[in-house]
Amino acid sequence: MAKLFIFIGSIVMALSVAIGAFGAHGLEGRLTERMMKNYQTGVQYHMIHGIGLLVVGLVAWKLTSSSMLNGAGWSFLIGIILFSGSLYVMALTGITKLGAITPIGGLAFIVGWVLLGIAVLRGL
Repeated sequence: MAKLFIFIGSIVMALSVAIGAFGAHGLEGRLTERMMKNYQTGVQYHMIHGIGLLVVGLVAWKLTSSSMLNGAGWSFLIGIILFSGSLYVMALTGITKLGAITPIGGLAFIVGWVLLGIAVLRGL
């Protein structure tokens, strides 16, 4: 699983850079200020949790992989899709009801960090 999470994390990070650049250069002046902030928040959390995926992969490589460590990685990926994805779609379409999905992604991020911490403590 270590290589898989490093691979997924790398792809997620590349996408976050591309999506961030698209927002900075392609959406400037096309979105309201509020929607641009939502979009930027999505990019920020996308990047942070892409790094989290890389950390999961590196920890799995150094320690033995565990169900908690795997759960952390999948939680980060689900969080990126739900949290950042809902903010991207909301910003681009103006459908603010998608904001109801965002906290579910935030919860997935929290679960991922807790699982990562526990997995590291158990692996020491």
